[in-house]
Amino acid sequence: LLDEIEQIKNLGIKINDENLFIAENATLILPFHKELDEIREDSKNIDKIGTTRRGIGPAYEDKVGRRGIRVIDLANEKNLSKKIDTILFHHNSIRKGLGKKTVDKEAVMKELIKISPAILKFSIPVWKKIEELKKKNKTILFEGAQGILLDVDHGTYPYVTSSNTVAGASLVGSGCGLDTINYVLGIVKAYTTRVGEGPFPTELKNEVGKKIGKRGKEFGTVTNRKRRCGWFDAVLVKQSCIISGINGIALTKIDVLDEFKELYICVAYELHGKEIDYFPSALQDQIEVKPIYKRMDGWLKNTKGIRKWDGLPTNAQKYISFIQDFCDVKISSISTSPSRDDSILIEDPF
Repeated sequence: LLDEIEQIKNLGIKINDENLFIAENATLILPFHKELDEIREDSKNIDKIGTTRRGIGPAYEDKVGRRGIRVIDLANEKNLSKKIDTILFHHNSIRKGLGKKTVDKEAVMKELIKISPAILKFSIPVWKKIEELKKKNKTILFEGAQGILLDVDHGTYPYVTSSNTVAGASLVGSGCGLDTINYVLGIVKAYTTRVGEGPFPTELKNEVGKKIGKRGKEFGTVTNRKRRCGWFDAVLVKQSCIISGINGIALTKIDVLDEFKELYICVAYELHGKEIDYFPSALQDQIEVKPIYKRMDGWLKNTKGIRKWDGLPTNAQKYISFIQDFCDVKISSISTSPSRDDSILIEDPF
């Protein structure tokens, strides 16, 4: 976190306790969380999930297990010492069982005390700050970090992240009331990608998939692993829109599809000889479903940099309109290049 703050400062952006706030009840991800994550991913006895190895899963386990160390704990050394005893009792028990070196309490304590002042100066009850902004009718934007299908409850469990990623989770994490959100924007690529392990019904394990990945520069932002690529899965997107209460879709990377003569959109699945219109919850069913496609003609024209709807090729318009009609959610914007300026704004969410 402190490294990220310094990186932002180096870009010429001022960071202080008037424009950056850290929730005092936020749980800390510590070095031994990352180590445990790596131990599990490298183990031959545990099915690989394909995590980012950042320690997120183990940190969430400690949070739910009521032994996590939170930002506010840094303000009281006596209490912090007790909390470290509790969390290390758990972690060192696991490490001993795995034949790994145990974590030294004094080293953890020393490091946390060292960084405490730099973190605590930003620490506040964030829920109060948000309520203050609400009363001033300020615009509040919550940004999600991961896809809805990585949600721990609604995703491809167990190949998911360790928390809820649906829009409603922003209220829980920030401490806002249900009346806070009045518009949810879903970010969706014009095709489908996935990093790591797990079910992927429309995955293309052929030259077409490789071409999409190459044109879209599909590499994981954290791990730099190649993303798996496939056709647009309208069933997954529609289901995600319903679960997350999506009001508008920002469709990205339409230009990546410029060189394809034909395109396919998944509109249903076949499972055990029957057609279904939703993505099932059981992992084995998620693996076994076969996509049912609608074929569409490609446009074979350059869309890069187009900023008006009328400037798009007719077949590109048809492709986008079909997605909108099938998902029953308005396409609010379309991006036509990596540049944020190369966008077609149809509906302003603000």
